[in-house]
Amino acid sequence: MYKLIALDMDGTLLKDNKTISKENFDALKKARENNIKIVLATGRPIKGIEKYLKELDLIGEDEYAVTFNGAMVKTTKGDHIVAQTVMTLEDLDYLYKLSKKLEVNIHAHTNEECITPKPSKYSILEADLNSIPLTQVDFDNIDKNTIIVKIMFIDEPEILDRVIQALPKDLYEKYTILRSTPYFLEFLNKESNKGTGVKLLSEKLGIKREEIICAGDADNDKHMIEYAGLGVAMANADDDVKKIANFVTKSNEDNGIAYVINKFVFDK
Repeated sequence: MYKLIALDMDGTLLKDNKTISKENFDALKKARENNIKIVLATGRPIKGIEKYLKELDLIGEDEYAVTFNGAMVKTTKGDHIVAQTVMTLEDLDYLYKLSKKLEVNIHAHTNEECITPKPSKYSILEADLNSIPLTQVDFDNIDKNTIIVKIMFIDEPEILDRVIQALPKDLYEKYTILRSTPYFLEFLNKESNKGTGVKLLSEKLGIKREEIICAGDADNDKHMIEYAGLGVAMANADDDVKKIANFVTKSNEDNGIAYVINKFVFDK
């Protein structure tokens, strides 16, 4: 019997127009009525998924979200931090210097806002998407008390293609590096990923690995898909995500989450 379902948002639970279909909504509601914990697992901060948490009735001191691609696991009410693995100011300094060398735009997330030395259209997009402030900050003179959750190179897809090829190989030993969209390249604490976030939460809740379903479509979902008892890739997922999944469901436009829940939870 499955006891926890962790879901990526964009390209997974959400349709392309960023809405939750009635079929997915109804399936999740039925799962919750059967005491299955529903957890949104996202690269966004909790503020960026607040409207979906409200829509799904997932606001509570015993409800949880895996945010910032696993760097922070929080209650959806009261902001209690279950687990966090953040970056250091030394990481920010190193990656800022690297961004200047590679000629790519950069921003970083704190607990409360998106900060950048030079606003770009993708920093504006990120702030708007997540309903958080965008603040211009001199990274060379940053407040020493600033908590950095994650750091991102943000730019045109072809620029990120070039940057990825030029990254020092030892960077992959130092950080978790994820390309969450064609224009977002994310750097997190080496211990941070959605799989680690789901694992830490499930241990807190006393839920076994084999009792977990995780579903996603992109590179930043691979760790939790590999960790889950049932790892699910969407039909619209990247090919390398499909290769590691236990099951490939229908697409995000075709109620793929409802299909998984009905098939594996309710034997329909």
